[in-house]
Amino acid sequence: MTMDKMRAVADMRAQHPALPEPGPYGVWGPEDGESYWLPQPSGGHMTLKMTPDAFPASRYMAAIQVIEEGGVLRDHGHRKQDEFLFVFEGRGTVYIDGVAHGVEPGSLVFVGRYRNHGFVNDGPGPMKIFFMTVPAAGVEDVVRLIGRPRAPDEPAPEPFERPDDPDIGRQLDLLADVCGIAHPDEMPPGGTGHHHRV
Repeated sequence: MTMDKMRAVADMRAQHPALPEPGPYGVWGPEDGESYWLPQPSGGHMTLKMTPDAFPASRYMAAIQVIEEGGVLRDHGHRKQDEFLFVFEGRGTVYIDGVAHGVEPGSLVFVGRYRNHGFVNDGPGPMKIFFMTVPAAGVEDVVRLIGRPRAPDEPAPEPFERPDDPDIGRQLDLLADVCGIAHPDEMPPGGTGHHHRV
């Protein structure tokens, strides 16, 4: 938008204060955002792109997760959030309520509340997933607790486990409760929603 157009829009807003305010926007480069190496069994890393504490659109949380070949994103679910996951590199399997679905570049997965879900990277190579939770789920706080800070282009560390620290365990339990992260045993057997396979 040119400066003249921007001034015209500002003048129009001044004359018509009832017009709605424009929403926020953001543009992130490939390595923009906090990034963390992740413990086993997934390995790989997650880069937090849009989080409520770093961006004013606090209804959403968006990130990119890279799962190394053979890595597993643990089964989990959400009490309060819907989740969109878009695979843009690699191949693998997503398990939703125990049912396996193959995914490849271009696959979109939607998981509603109380749906147990997890990924396995069947390889070859890393699997890269863009995901968004609506509303924000607190995933960023969990990653900050269990991950290790990552700088762009640094080599991956040796595989490591989740921290074995009772204080971190208590914080994770609190986050799970506050953020609505459901444990697999809370999920209704077989789920209750609709399944659509394209």
